[in-house]
Amino acid sequence: MNGTAHATIGAGAGFVVAQSVQADPTTTLLLVGMGGLAGLLPDIDIDGKLSNKITLSHTLIRSVAQLIGFMMIVYILVEETGTERWLGICAGVAIIVIASYIKQRHMLTITGLGVLAGGFSLQEIWLLLLGIYIIIASFVSHRSYTHSLLGIAYFAFIAHYLEASLEIEGVFLTCFIGYISHLVADMKALPFNKRGVKFFLPFSSKEF
Repeated sequence: MNGTAHATIGAGAGFVVAQSVQADPTTTLLLVGMGGLAGLLPDIDIDGKLSNKITLSHTLIRSVAQLIGFMMIVYILVEETGTERWLGICAGVAIIVIASYIKQRHMLTITGLGVLAGGFSLQEIWLLLLGIYIIIASFVSHRSYTHSLLGIAYFAFIAHYLEASLEIEGVFLTCFIGYISHLVADMKALPFNKRGVKFFLPFSSKEF
């Protein structure tokens, strides 16, 4: 199933939850949006279509990092002498060389690290957990752990702390149902899916 369909189903779940908790129009829009995002999130893994859409271009990040390395070398040559100069030049060269190896598949990990740093800075548990989720997703294959019961359980913790932070009724239920809707829609039992979902990873790789 494509991303539009997943987002639509998740958004629908958010609308149903909003009606069940008698949310006001603004909260209803928020829950609909969250449902749509939760319905897309399992496809954030490294081979999923979503990962390239939420990350910056690796060429941009690589160019910026190499520019920083070059500017660092110029600054060191002008301002430093002796051992400090050579250490600084080596550091600048190292940044340029390492940046040259950055590929698009690395950008999801970098994004996760950025979200994790944001969680530490804002002291938001849900953001910390989301950062860890994204980092893990950047190393697993498509339709694996993000599409399993482990993925559901972990995301439930994220949704729990997000609702506690926002103090808005229905956030947890919206995110939880939206996430599960993605997995159900990807099941092999549905005629338009050639592949199924490995619910019981790592204990079983059987597709459902």
